[in-house]
Amino acid sequence: MTEHDGQLNKSPNGNDLQKTVIEKDQRAKRMSTRKLTSLAILSALAVIFMFFETALPFMPPFLKLDISEIPVLLGAFAFGPGSAVIIELIKNLIHLPFTQTAGVGELANFLAGSIFTATAGAIYHFYKNKKGAVAAMAAGTITMTVFSSLFNYYFMLDFYSRFYGMPMDTIVAMSAAVNVYVKDVKTLIVFAFVPFNLFKGLVVSVLTAVIYKRVSPLLHGKRGMAPVTSAPTVTPTVTKD
Repeated sequence: MTEHDGQLNKSPNGNDLQKTVIEKDQRAKRMSTRKLTSLAILSALAVIFMFFETALPFMPPFLKLDISEIPVLLGAFAFGPGSAVIIELIKNLIHLPFTQTAGVGELANFLAGSIFTATAGAIYHFYKNKKGAVAAMAAGTITMTVFSSLFNYYFMLDFYSRFYGMPMDTIVAMSAAVNVYVKDVKTLIVFAFVPFNLFKGLVVSVLTAVIYKRVSPLLHGKRGMAPVTSAPTVTPTVTKD
C-alpha cells in the first residue's frame, strides 16, 4: 500500500459527507423555526404590555410608562439588534389601529424603542457577560433619552399642538401643574422627557437583567436538552505471549 492509498482510506466517504450536510441543513432549519417561534412570542408579549400604561408622579399626563420594551430587549440579547427592530415593528403595526395620534405616537415609539434595544443588542453581541450587559443597557438608555428629547423638541410636541388644536403654552402649563420646574418647552424636555426616558430605561433594564438568564434557554430551545458528552476513549491493551 502506498502513502497515497493510506490517505484515501482515512478520508470520509461520500455517504458520510452527504449525511453531515443533511444534518447541518436540518439543524439550521430547526434553529430558524425556533427563532421565528421565539420572535412571535416576544412580539405578542410586547403588544400586550404596550396596552398597560401607568402615569408617573411629577410627569405630564401624556407621558405614561409601559414595559413593552422588555420582550424587545430580550430578543435583542438573544438574537441580535435586527431581531429587536423586527419585534418593535410588529408591536407598533399591531397597535396602529388603536392609535390616538394618527400613527405618529407609534412611529415615535418604534424609533425610540429600536434605538434603545438595537444599541443594547449590538453592544451585548460583542461583550456577552454581566459587565457587557450592564454597559449595553446603559448605552441604550442614554441613546434613547437623547433621541427622544430631540425628537419631541423639534417635532412631536409641535405635532401634538397642531393635531389636538392645543396651544404650546397649554401643553407647558399642563406639565407645569405637576412639575414646578417646567417653565417652557426647553425645561419641559429637560425636567420631564429626560428623567422619564432615563427612568423607563432603568426599569426595563433592571427587569430584563433579572429574567434574561431564566428565559434564555427557552428562547434558544435548550430547556430539557441533555448535555453532549464525548465518546469514551478505548485504549487497546497489548498482551505479551
